Parts: sequence; C-alpha cells; structure tokens
Amino acid sequence: MRRLHRVRRTLNYLNLSTPLGLLVVRIGRARKAAGPDGLILAYGYRIPFPIAGAFTIGNVVLTREQEGYFTETLLRHEGRHASQYMLCVGLPMLPLYVVAVAVSVLICGDHASWNVFERLANLEDGNYTRKSPWWFRLKSS
Repeated sequence: MRRLHRVRRTLNYLNLSTPLGLLVVRIGRARKAAGPDGLILAYGYRIPFPIAGAFTIGNVVLTREQEGYFTETLLRHEGRHASQYMLCVGLPMLPLYVVAVAVSVLICGDHASWNVFERLANLEDGNYTRKSPWWFRLKSS
C-alpha cells in the first residue's frame, strides 16, 4: 500500500469518518471485505438510502450489490471520495456533500453532474454522465 493510502486510512480513522462508515456497515447488515489501497468494501447493504450503486464514508465503500460488483474504475472513483473525507477533515464532508448535491440539482436537475465532489472524483469513473446546466438546454430547445 502506498504511503498516501496509509496516511488516508489513519486520518480517516482519527477524523471519525471510517468509524462512522463501519457503524453504517453494521446497521445496514453488510458484509465487510478488505479492499485495495486501505479501503474496506461492504457488500449487501440493506438500507434503501442513499440511492446510489455505491457510496463511501471514510475508507468504507458500501453497496447493496454482492461481491464482484466493484470494477477497478469504480474503486478508483470511490477511493477519491475517501481522500475527500481526509481533506475535509472527516465528518464535515457529509453536510458539504449534501450542499453539493443541492447545487447540482439546481444547476442541471441531476445530483451528480455539477456536484463538486463527484466531478473531482471523475464522474465517468463513478458511472455518472455529464449533463449541461438547464440554461444551456433552454437555448437549444
């Protein structure tokens, strides 16, 4: 594991985002497995929120799907989210992400296309598509 990933793993434990992620794994009755780059993968998450194929809390990546769901590209995207938790000093990432979702919905009607966190994690790696702002779509109508 690269030094950056060891630092990220340590800081995300200390900033309490990974412990929160592990609590969500337990509440959602998911199964944990070791993932690449210090990530913890959790399969079979049973709570219907949030609406996403996968989501990250600290170094924990959760999905409702079974083992084998994660591609290398998707894990790279989720790993970038884990780094965002480290850079946002942990739990403040959650309300900041909600604000970013709201901004994206206002701009283009989609929760990811203009969400700064999703854009920095590379939208396409997370299986999202880029949508243009509503004012551009009005001009082309």
